[in-house]
Amino acid sequence: MGRRWSDGRGKLIVQGAAGAVAVPLEFATSYRARTKGLLGRDAIDGAMLLSPASSVHTFRMRFPIDVAYLDRNLKVIAVHTMRPGRLGLPRLRSRHVLEAEAGVMAGWGLGVGARVTVETEQVEQVE
Repeated sequence: MGRRWSDGRGKLIVQGAAGAVAVPLEFATSYRARTKGLLGRDAIDGAMLLSPASSVHTFRMRFPIDVAYLDRNLKVIAVHTMRPGRLGLPRLRSRHVLEAEAGVMAGWGLGVGARVTVETEQVEQVE
């Protein structure tokens, strides 16, 4: 069930205890986008999906973040809050990592065992 996304924007649908919650999503799938991630930002509206990824760091980050590790079926296998200047340990089954501002994932109902759905924005071609 390999997933291939491109850098860009979309929507994250969290299937939590409180029902479905839609969250703005940024994709970081290229090496360059994954390397930059949230560095140099003061905040993020929604979440960022790093793919493929099994770990993250918060060196040179300006704010604490929530990190959710997802398996190949987009099921959450771990959620942690990381302060700036930390190195997250790799998760064995992790294929994707979600990053968001600290504290917001709990509000979305995103916890271990939750499933998420990812929708990409359709880009219209101008002829």
